[in-house]
Amino acid sequence: MSNPIADPLVEIPDTSPTSDLVGIEATQAGAVTVVMNRAAKKNAFNADLISALAEAFETLRGAEGVRVIFLRGAGGTFSAGADLDWMRAAVDRSESDNREDAYAMAHMLKALWDLPALTVALVEGAAFGGGVGVAAACDMAIATADARFSFSEVKLGLIPATISPYVVAAIGPRTARGLFATGQAFDAEHALRIGLVGEVVADAAALSAAQARLAAEMVACAPGAVADAKRLVGDVYAQKIDRGLMEETARRIASARVGEEGQEGVRAFLERRKPSWAT
Repeated sequence: MSNPIADPLVEIPDTSPTSDLVGIEATQAGAVTVVMNRAAKKNAFNADLISALAEAFETLRGAEGVRVIFLRGAGGTFSAGADLDWMRAAVDRSESDNREDAYAMAHMLKALWDLPALTVALVEGAAFGGGVGVAAACDMAIATADARFSFSEVKLGLIPATISPYVVAAIGPRTARGLFATGQAFDAEHALRIGLVGEVVADAAALSAAQARLAAEMVACAPGAVADAKRLVGDVYAQKIDRGLMEETARRIASARVGEEGQEGVRAFLERRKPSWAT
């Protein structure tokens, strides 16, 4: 069932005490930018940043009027992956403690994946390890031409485990096996070819222009329908096309047609006016 029609003005609830690590900025109507704020560490992940991101995503899940959520790193770098001090501490922790740390990352990625609004990674500079995972967990990614990517975990005797569901969904199993097993770095054009990013732009200014363009486009999209469309992909992907799936998809479009947004959207189209969520 679609969510109620949302007001295009974003109302962001109070942020958490860890918000100095993650900024939430309402830019255009319906658009929010989440900024990873560890520029001095190239936005590398530690427990505090992971927790702050998870809290930000939970905050935005319940925020009114959010149409699109952009995610970027401060200081011209998306994320260099795992923080060195965090990795150093992990060496001396028990397997149980390491499992808790890893689950926190997995929880944060799932919170990002489950956001009802469109999510877009704006990638510049480095996107390594967990940074690539965050980009893959977004619905879309746009990268600058100088962006660089790598799943370098195997060079440390590790594996990209918590990010793997999102990366494999984005680029497919064969490509993921090769990149996971070699740890080789690749550029934005290769990321575009394999489906990790959907668009490559010249520089940071062009990235901001692409962000503004996409934010403007999302105002025309019904927020409840966006959430339902995202959910639909997960529910039908790799499913056998049998009578059960046919009936379920027919049920969903029928429900949308008689729902509040469907009624308003079709009537607005026929009356040659903007629907209520786009005004």
